[in-house]
Amino acid sequence: MDLLNPSDRAEKYREQLLEFMDAHVYPNEKIYDQQMRESANPHATPPILLELKATAKEAGLWNLFHPHPEWGPGLSNLEYAPLAEIMGRVGWASEVFNCNAPDTGNMEVLTLFGTDAHKERYLKPLLDGEIASAFAMTEPAVASSDATNVELSMVRDGDEYVLNGRKWFASNAVRPDCKVLIVMGKTDPSAPTHRQQSMMVVPTDAPGLTIVRNLPVFGYVDRESHGELVFEDVRVPVEDVLKGEGEGFAISQARLGPGRIHHCMRTIGVAERALELMCERASQRITFGQPVADRANIQDWIAEARIDIEMVRLLTLKAAYMMDTVGNKAAATEIAAIKVAAPNIALKIIDRAIQVHGGGGVTDDFPLAMAYAHIRTLRLADGPDEVHKRAIARRELRPYRTTTAPESVSGVSDQALVSR
Repeated sequence: MDLLNPSDRAEKYREQLLEFMDAHVYPNEKIYDQQMRESANPHATPPILLELKATAKEAGLWNLFHPHPEWGPGLSNLEYAPLAEIMGRVGWASEVFNCNAPDTGNMEVLTLFGTDAHKERYLKPLLDGEIASAFAMTEPAVASSDATNVELSMVRDGDEYVLNGRKWFASNAVRPDCKVLIVMGKTDPSAPTHRQQSMMVVPTDAPGLTIVRNLPVFGYVDRESHGELVFEDVRVPVEDVLKGEGEGFAISQARLGPGRIHHCMRTIGVAERALELMCERASQRITFGQPVADRANIQDWIAEARIDIEMVRLLTLKAAYMMDTVGNKAAATEIAAIKVAAPNIALKIIDRAIQVHGGGGVTDDFPLAMAYAHIRTLRLADGPDEVHKRAIARRELRPYRTTTAPESVSGVSDQALVSR
């Protein structure tokens, strides 16, 4: 499979997924919204989603993200990328196929670094879509765009570690079906910069762990939730340290590369949906005796949207291809570039679609306002734009340096709100 010619297997999944979205997901968007409005718990799973998950599993459209054949279809990043785009067209569709963040990243971490006990207790139920998980890294008291700032302490005490600190934006953490956290904290502040942090598996019912609140995003209370957590003398057995003490950054490198591809392709799906809605609305509305679609500026917006989407899609596919062929490290510039480009392009298209919809565009009658809020948040999640641009610029400047500047934290530490 090369960059522009999908494998037969990938094309088959793409066609099946398109058919499933047409037959099952789009027709049930209004039902999903209604059930969420009627739910007593804004973070509960609505019945229609459970029904669709069962249907998707029966159709073999399940765990499509997982690159390990033991647990999923074993698709490459390049094969999976177009599927993520299709799922991204509806905000909750990824969960229908058990391909939603942050569970996808957590499942990969447990696959690569979890013990047999972790896999039995957490990975298998996650792969079956029976429970949810959260990733707790971002902290309210420090600038988490530099992960070396992480302060949650993990102090060894015999055969256990004692955790104390506060996290927030731990997506999924407030969901009633969230049963496990992957927590990043500091085990040795005196160690070299990239060896101070570790990751541990912590059940959500661990004594001393308090879920303080859910954090709204631009006023929206997301079903997935974004939890603020307090750890007070939470005891974690040594065997629940993932990969070993001091391996937190190494694990994050493994987790974040694929996650950024997934985020960006889903974002392209959002942009495609916004462009469709813009074209539809512009064709239906008349102003001053003419369809809005006949206005030159609207035609410019539509043309620019198509050009921008095609460009960012190709850049994202290139990043996926490089990850598959030369590895995440060699693809670092491309991964950083798509993380900046995809949300910004999508935001421009969504904003123009809102403008074409007029007052309706800022209501919940259309998916545009919520899409704008989520994509705007994505410019912070998995690293703010400025950190990714800085990383790109440093790589571009490296050949021109006459003296060696001290390396700052790069790659995995250039992130914020990674729990999303």
